[in-house]
Amino acid sequence: MLQKTHSAAGLIAAEAVLVRQNVPLLSWEAAGAVLLGCLVATLADVDKPGSTMAKALFPLSALLRLLNVRHRTATHSLAIVAVLWLLTRPLPEPYGTVLIAAYATHPLIDLLNDRGVQLLWPLPPKIRLLPSFLAIDTGSAGETAFRWLLLAASLYIPLSTVLGPLLSHIGIR
Repeated sequence: MLQKTHSAAGLIAAEAVLVRQNVPLLSWEAAGAVLLGCLVATLADVDKPGSTMAKALFPLSALLRLLNVRHRTATHSLAIVAVLWLLTRPLPEPYGTVLIAAYATHPLIDLLNDRGVQLLWPLPPKIRLLPSFLAIDTGSAGETAFRWLLLAASLYIPLSTVLGPLLSHIGIR
């Protein structure tokens, strides 16, 4: 998937954490968490030469290349999600939870691609959720449609959080 699709998923992850933790969506704390979610959701692609993250974090990308880490292997695995979870424990809320939730969306969304991911790395099999004929190809019209669904969900979450209680209060819901 493209960076903008991963960022949309990170946005949803951040919003979900904020709602769950009762953080006001119109606050500086929420703004920081949403920005963090959008950025961290693309971090797993640091293993892909030429990606924005590989360019932004060139020393890490170069190290991964030296270690022969291929795309959609270690950085897309549950093992790295677990390591990040341990490393982010000291972070204040909601930022630690947003970081983990947004990062985890990356391999989950890539499971919808025909190439799948090595989710159980270092075990070798690549896993995908959809059969080839339903898989979402990177940069395809299917990915664009999927991204628009994610963006619609990213609008629904804050609107339902704000408007839901208001509509209930006036008896519409």
